Amino acid sequence: DRVLVRIKDLTLEKADQEVWVRGRIHTSRAKGKQCFLVLRQQQFNIQALVAVGQHASKQMVKFAANITKESIVDVEGVVRKAFQKVGGCTQQDVELHVQRIYVISAAEPRLPLQLEDAVRPELEGDEDGRATVNQDTRLDNRIIDLRTSTSQAIFCLQSGICQLFRETLIRKGFVEIQTPKIISAASEGGANVFTVSYFKTSAYLAQSPQLYKQMCICADFDKVFCVGPVFRAEDSNTHRHLTEFVGLDIEMAFNYHYHEVVDEIADTLVQIFKGLQERFQTEIQTVGKQFPCEPFKFLEPTLRLEYREGVAMLREAGVEMGDEEDLSTPNEKLLGRLVKEKYDTDFYILDKYPLAVRPFYTMPDPANPKSSNSYDMFMRGEEILSGAQRIHDPQLLTERAKHHGIDLEKIKAYIDSFRFGAPPHAGGGIGLERVTMLFLGLHNVRQTSMFPRDPKRLTP
Repeated sequence: DRVLVRIKDLTLEKADQEVWVRGRIHTSRAKGKQCFLVLRQQQFNIQALVAVGQHASKQMVKFAANITKESIVDVEGVVRKAFQKVGGCTQQDVELHVQRIYVISAAEPRLPLQLEDAVRPELEGDEDGRATVNQDTRLDNRIIDLRTSTSQAIFCLQSGICQLFRETLIRKGFVEIQTPKIISAASEGGANVFTVSYFKTSAYLAQSPQLYKQMCICADFDKVFCVGPVFRAEDSNTHRHLTEFVGLDIEMAFNYHYHEVVDEIADTLVQIFKGLQERFQTEIQTVGKQFPCEPFKFLEPTLRLEYREGVAMLREAGVEMGDEEDLSTPNEKLLGRLVKEKYDTDFYILDKYPLAVRPFYTMPDPANPKSSNSYDMFMRGEEILSGAQRIHDPQLLTERAKHHGIDLEKIKAYIDSFRFGAPPHAGGGIGLERVTMLFLGLHNVRQTSMFPRDPKRLTP
């Protein structure tokens, strides 16, 4: 008749109550007639004491001490106030005095990695010679690695990003759509696509839901968003590239100027940042213990710089680059540092990119033929969104495609979708894993992809 209680709810308010807890054996240590266990659930843990007495025999203490680490157990016992703070546990003011213990699922004695090694800050391990776990070992044994308090916190926070994204956009009047991931032609007219066998012909995995987002705008949905997988056959083995990632995509018709859309997207991201700081402080602090980082800073309203202003800041810092040259990754990071120093923000918008470095469907700037109505958004000096006003006139779109040397037959369906009246519109795509990585100040996107896919990794 006892109620199952979560470890995170075991506080001083529960002192002297009998409870039933299910958790994993994180560590065990026998000492004379006592055995100290640490029970874990997600990123929360508590010390449990099995001691010879009215409710426990010597055999029970021995049994508890021999339960293998990572086994799942049910424990019945009484919550007691701890005599002193319990170090190494999230529940530091109480401990659990065990009366009964049942093994629900025993783990094998040999683990591919030790969880205490997997949560140790790398510098700390280097200094005192203790083991840390490298990335490939973590990813090869991802199920174990995902049990660490750090991984649990990362993916709880990432779930929060998706929830806040949906909440914010639905409140703004957007409609969530689901778009095909198997398509007949490359989404963006490029070569970085995965080809798949499709009955007696070939198809492609979608590089973006862009065509379908735009078709919905043409169908008078006005404001749409989608959350789903995006595939890029790009042989990039960097800290921020994946061949499959989760795209948070937005598309919106506007009335007067594409900045209506830019402002809406920026505000959506600001609402996400605010929501994370309000709702996920425990997770942010848990990750920070292993990967220390300065808190993420942003402004309201969001800082927006024109591309030429960004180039001027880089030139002042000694970078040589042309007016129509795209930003390299090192220059993006340098500009991020310069913006942080000058404006004290980790999040900003770079607007009016050179037309020469943007895709064929980008609307040229009517005031400057070398510029475009396009923008990127950055977190800690790294791009998390690329967007633009789309060309909605089929004749201009055809001209721009020819200029880029694109086979018109391959994008015929795309161009045809604008022949029956299309409102001016703009949008962008956000990489979920990058937002998570950069908000938490992590150093590799594989830490924020649950089962990452890159050119060298297809399992687990």
